[in-house]
Amino acid sequence: MNCTFTATPAGPQRSRPHTFSLLAFLLVLLTGLSFPARALQGNDNCHDPSSIVKDGSKYWIFTTGTGIYGMYSTDLVTWQSGSRPVFTSTEYPSWIKSKVPGFSGDFWAPECVYRNGKFYLYYSVSTFGSSVSTIGLATNVTLDPASPSYQWVDQGEVVSSGSGSAINAIDPAITADASGALWMSYGSFFKGIGLIKLDGSTGKRSGTSFYWLAGNVAADNVTRNNSGSEAPYIVRNGSYYYLFINKGACCQGASSTYYIQVGRSASITGPYLDKNGVDLNRNGGTTLIATSGNYVGPGHVGLFQEGGANYLTHHYYDSNQNGRARLSVGNLGWDAAAWPFITRDWVAAGRYTLTNQNSGKVWDAWGCTGAQGQIIAQGTPAGLNCQQWNLTPVGNGEYKITSTVGAGLAADVAGNNSANGARLNLYPYSGAANQRFKIERASGGTYVLASVNGNRAVEVPACSSTAGVQLTLYDYLGNNCQKWAIAPATAARVLASAASAPAAQFSVYPNPSERGRFTVLLDAGLAAGPVTVTLTDMQGRAVFSCRSAGQGTVPVKADVPAGLYLLQVSGAQGTTTQKVVVH
Repeated sequence: MNCTFTATPAGPQRSRPHTFSLLAFLLVLLTGLSFPARALQGNDNCHDPSSIVKDGSKYWIFTTGTGIYGMYSTDLVTWQSGSRPVFTSTEYPSWIKSKVPGFSGDFWAPECVYRNGKFYLYYSVSTFGSSVSTIGLATNVTLDPASPSYQWVDQGEVVSSGSGSAINAIDPAITADASGALWMSYGSFFKGIGLIKLDGSTGKRSGTSFYWLAGNVAADNVTRNNSGSEAPYIVRNGSYYYLFINKGACCQGASSTYYIQVGRSASITGPYLDKNGVDLNRNGGTTLIATSGNYVGPGHVGLFQEGGANYLTHHYYDSNQNGRARLSVGNLGWDAAAWPFITRDWVAAGRYTLTNQNSGKVWDAWGCTGAQGQIIAQGTPAGLNCQQWNLTPVGNGEYKITSTVGAGLAADVAGNNSANGARLNLYPYSGAANQRFKIERASGGTYVLASVNGNRAVEVPACSSTAGVQLTLYDYLGNNCQKWAIAPATAARVLASAASAPAAQFSVYPNPSERGRFTVLLDAGLAAGPVTVTLTDMQGRAVFSCRSAGQGTVPVKADVPAGLYLLQVSGAQGTTTQKVVVH
C-alpha cells in the first residue's frame, strides 16, 4: 500500500453555554424530597390543577395549596413556581372563617378562566371529610405579579354547603354553553356532582336553578350518599357536552385509586350517559384513564386549546417518587363515534422526519447504511431514507425511534449514559430506558424529546448549524436547538452514490472514529483490483490518500482534528463515497 497524509489546521473548538438550575417547589403535605422529572421540567409539583390559562406569553396553572399556589410556563414544558400565592395562610377574605370554621389557609381545586378583560379565579374552601364548604371568586386584570396592575380582588361567595346540604361545595369548573351562557359544575365524593348557572358579567350565581349531573339519583329517585363522583369538568365538542369526573380515592400518594370517567349529553344540564347508555346519576361512566405504570391515580382534568392541540391537564401520583403529586399535560382526542380519549402520546405511530428548529436540519442516520453503532447526526434535508424515522409509542408518552435503513436499529443513548453530552447512536432495540424517549408537545407546535434515562433533552450541541454534528443530550434550556418539528415523511430516495454502485462495496469501522483512525472493509469485487482510498475535509481538501490492491482491508491513520469528512473509494466499478465523523 502507498499512503500519504496531509495535515489540516484544526478548526475552532465548540463551547457550550452554561445551563441554569431548576428550582424545587414542594406542596404542603407532600413529600419533602426532590426527584428527577420525566419530560416535563421544573417545578411540576401539582394537585387538583386548574385548566391552563394564558396571559401574554405565559401559561398559568393554579393548584391546591396554601393561599392558592400558581405555576407558570413559557413553553408548556418547563414549569416554575409563581413568585407569590393568591392569598397567604393568614391573609385571606375574612368572610371565609364564618363559612368554614377551622379553615387553616389551604385552598383546594381552583379554576381560572378569562372573560370580560379579566381573570376569574374560583377556589374551594373546606376541611377534609366535611361538607361544610364554600366556593369563592377572586378577579384580577393580570396574572403577572410584577405588573403594577396586579391585584386580586375578592368577589365573595359563589355557593356554599353545610353539614346537611345535598351537595358539597368544592371542585368548581366553568363552562360556556352553545349560546354563550356561563355555568359552574361542582361537587365531591360524598354527594355527587351538581350544576348551577352563573351571571356572565359578575361570574357569581344567577338564580336558584340546580341540576344533578352525576352520582346522586338512584333508580327510585332517592338521593344517595357516598356517590364516589367528584372533580367535574365539562367540555363542549360538536353537538355534545362531555362531563369528565373522578372516581376512586385521591390524596393517598402511590396508594390512590383515582381514575377518570366520562359521559355525554345533548344538553349541558344532562342527563349524561356513558357509552353503554347508563346515566352517570345511576353509577354510569366510561373509564378513560386510570393507573398505568408509575402514573398512579390520575385525576382532576382541565382543557386548554391552542394551535389545533388539546392540552389536557391532570395530576397523578408518581410511584417512582414516593407518590409525589405531579402535573401531566396530555393529549385529548376524539374517536369516530365522537367519544373522547386521553393519551400521553402526542404523535401517532408512523414514519416521520424530525427537523431542528434552529438549524433547519433533520435527524440523519449518518452514513445512510443503518449499521450498528452508526451515529445519529443532523443532516441537510434531502428526502433520503436515512433521514426518515419510525416513531412507535411504547406507553405513557414514550417512544421507540427506529431507522428506516439497515436492520431498523433504534436510537440509543450510547453507553446508557444520562450525563450532559451523551451521544445518540444506532443499536438493536432492547426496550432499555436509554432507548426510550418521552415526546412532549411544546407551545408553537414543536416537540421536545427527552431520554427516559435521566430526562435530558435531545439537542444539536452548541446550536451548531453544521451538517454531521452528532445529536446529544443536555439539560433542557427551552431553546430552539432542543425543539423539533415532527412531520410525516414523504417518499424517500436512497443516497445517490449508493444507488449507482453495487450493494455493500465497502464499509467503515468504527464510524465515528478517534482522530481519523479507522479501517475500510472492501468487498470481494473491490479487493480483487486496485483501489484508491481518499479522505477529504468539508472544504474538499484531501487529508489522507492510500492505494491498495488485492487486500480486503485498508487501514486509515489520518490523525486529523475532530469534524466531518468524506471518504471516497475508487476502483474499477467507479467511485463510492461515505460520510465519516471524527471525534
